[in-house]
Amino acid sequence: MHDLALHILLFLFAAAFIAGFIDSIAGGGGMITIPAMLIAGIPPLETLGTNKLQSLFGSGSASLAYARHGHVSLKEQLPMAAMAALGSVFGALLATVVPADALKAVLPFLLIAIAVYFGCKPNIGDVERHHRISRLAFTLTFVPLIGFYDGVFGPGTGSFFMLGFVTLGGFGIIKATAHTKFLNFGSNLGAFFVFLAYGVVLWKVGLTMGAGQFLGAQVGSRFAMAKGAKIIKPLLVIVSIALAIRLLADPAHPLRIWLGM
Repeated sequence: MHDLALHILLFLFAAAFIAGFIDSIAGGGGMITIPAMLIAGIPPLETLGTNKLQSLFGSGSASLAYARHGHVSLKEQLPMAAMAALGSVFGALLATVVPADALKAVLPFLLIAIAVYFGCKPNIGDVERHHRISRLAFTLTFVPLIGFYDGVFGPGTGSFFMLGFVTLGGFGIIKATAHTKFLNFGSNLGAFFVFLAYGVVLWKVGLTMGAGQFLGAQVGSRFAMAKGAKIIKPLLVIVSIALAIRLLADPAHPLRIWLGM
């Protein structure tokens, strides 16, 4: 795996750039990078570990861009990011011993529900509303729970964080997107250290894709800040539905096996 041809590395760089662009706006970059690595012939476990490395560059890049424009204070959000990292550590440890079939079975329907919510709720915009849960309660409950999910399985993590910030935190959609990226960074970091300890991180591939992620996230976050809710909402709906379809299209999906499809 250390001798991938140049054209394969360029393919992975391009996939990571596109993923970084989309992920910085609506999440779901993993549905591009993970298949790309599998197509390149990288084994599944190394794909998961390397995906966490390259994702750090995208989520970190987007976090810096949003912070630079005043949409998030990284210092103030550090406790949340730490809780996301802690949750993902336990999730990644569980993922090494327990199959994620139950999550795979229900996840497409959760993503469709998120798409319907954001698509049909007309008053979600850039204006903040009253929060329904205290910041402390949100940090100690919702954040590590989604971080745990990211460590166990991962796809759709950004959509779940977005849903929490909008529905529970009362955030406007730009602020929710900005805060989601830093929590994504935290959960990626926690899971990355677990996979690193298991020796399944391919550095050459991860750093190459990380460069693409960094650049894509810079472009995507600036695009999101310029367009606001009118681009984030529809892209979030599209990404959630696309990810649900991709999961259901997998012949190994538990629902398809159960139905004999």
